[in-house]
Amino acid sequence: MSMEAEIRRALEGRFSPTSLEVINESHLHAGHAGDDGSGESHWRIEMTAPELAGASRIAKHRAIHDALGPEIIGRIHALSLQID
Repeated sequence: MSMEAEIRRALEGRFSPTSLEVINESHLHAGHAGDDGSGESHWRIEMTAPELAGASRIAKHRAIHDALGPEIIGRIHALSLQID
């Protein structure tokens, strides 16, 4: 299973997103620190989920990291979040 599919499955398993974009930005960082050559090291998530409405930015980020869990987070070098 691709990293994108794993991320999507983890988030959809925890939240009921009304919109979810999982964007692989690894190609923008080729040859830079953290590029492990896998092509799946840098990610951006844009999501709107009713469960996170009204939560602080920090609470939203913690909820996303918790949903992804150490297995996925441990394989990501950079994660950008835009959560509404």
